[in-house]
Amino acid sequence: MSRTYAGARLRRLREERGLSQAELARMLAISPSYLNQMEHDSRPLTVPVLLRLTEVFGVDPGFFSERDTTRVLADLREALADEVGAARVSAAELSELASRLPGVAKVLLDLGRRNQALTGRLAEAAELRGGGSDLPRSPHEEIREFFYRRQNYLHEADLAAEELAGEIGVRPGEVVRALAARLTERHGVRLATAAEQPGAPGPERRPARPAGDTRRTTPRRSGAGRLHHYDPDARVLYLSGRLRPGQQAFRMATQLALLEYGDEIDRLASEDYAEGSAPRPLARIGVANYFAGALVLPYRAFHAAAEEVRYDIERLTDRFGLGYETVCHRLSTLQRPRLRGVPFSFVRVDRAGNMSKRQSATGFHFSRAGGTCPLWNVYEAFAAPGRIHVQIAAMPDRQRYLWTARAVTRHRGGWGEPGKTFAIGLGCEIRHAGRLVYSDGLDLDNASAATPIGMGCRICERLDCPQRAVPPLGQPLAIDENSSTFVPYPVEGTPS
Repeated sequence: MSRTYAGARLRRLREERGLSQAELARMLAISPSYLNQMEHDSRPLTVPVLLRLTEVFGVDPGFFSERDTTRVLADLREALADEVGAARVSAAELSELASRLPGVAKVLLDLGRRNQALTGRLAEAAELRGGGSDLPRSPHEEIREFFYRRQNYLHEADLAAEELAGEIGVRPGEVVRALAARLTERHGVRLATAAEQPGAPGPERRPARPAGDTRRTTPRRSGAGRLHHYDPDARVLYLSGRLRPGQQAFRMATQLALLEYGDEIDRLASEDYAEGSAPRPLARIGVANYFAGALVLPYRAFHAAAEEVRYDIERLTDRFGLGYETVCHRLSTLQRPRLRGVPFSFVRVDRAGNMSKRQSATGFHFSRAGGTCPLWNVYEAFAAPGRIHVQIAAMPDRQRYLWTARAVTRHRGGWGEPGKTFAIGLGCEIRHAGRLVYSDGLDLDNASAATPIGMGCRICERLDCPQRAVPPLGQPLAIDENSSTFVPYPVEGTPS
């Protein structure tokens, strides 16, 4: 068994609680000198001490694990890619920093990201020829970071949603009825179809055309259609007739969250964003959507069902009557202390590689520099929509993951109207893969069978990858007009 050295985390936890070394030592039934040695990494954490620490502080044992630094280390490697490539900072030094001084690492990470953002804005401003250099970071990107920092789990919101679900009787097959009753009886909200909304467009009428005019016509497409709209004055919730029952339930649950837990939602949004800031309204919507997911899929019932069917996503969609993406997103939030599910990473991408959703309860690193790995099975899913694709993938740090991916398509409903197609990916570390039905028949112990993927071509460390789309950042290229290589961007000092 490997030894656990976590002095910086232990010291930070003690200082956050306002405890002296003598006070904490007394609570742990050890001597102050022994605690001092552990805080300075002179001695490792023993199992008895680790168990007492989890009881005293109410944290998961994983808080002190080396795996806790995986995410920070990956982020540091990306944010400081130039310095690592130029050999100013070694990978070993970054690992030491992330492990021993996580607070300093996060400050350095913020500075690195600001530098990257500023560089990007200057480049865009130059490209626009002075058309505006003040290009703020996308509020939607800010909200992704909001949930990423919390490992996609909001404990208080999850508990409140589960309590409400029990109170109003949310059960498979009765969700819409239970939510409608609560909205009406508690809040006086009436449900109506979008077609009943004042000002809603009526049947489309075309002007008369002269006899003999055979010109081909193109059906009109309106992009202004709403999936839902709440009128607070009339207290009416309008729902589009195109929504399936599961989608109706989610919209109703979101509105119920805003009506009943508006103050709590405000407080959570205020943790990161000030009143009047651009991301603040999106943060409120994001927290309300989280609450809605936890309300229509209450934690204990959903967790028990997931464990029972070994995280078979399609069986869960059938049991709860909700869509594939909704179920996958909820699976990625099952991180309640003492009742944890498999820690998943969740991603939604389109055919062009744009990542519109990314959340993670693990150390899996999503690139913020643009682009993802073309060898990742989320792109294979587009070739066979409706089928679940399974892949064992290895990252450059040798950490392996089991990924499932499936393409889903949403149509607006009419002929000739464009739909939306995404690939939904759900992955976990290989050590959890045996709990998933998708691991059956796979050799989980054979590391050489894993597909090598990376965090995106710009910062990927796999210098010999034939699929690389751009030169590796910070690496001098071996350019020879008299030869060519299978690798599109050969680097100096590496074999051809």
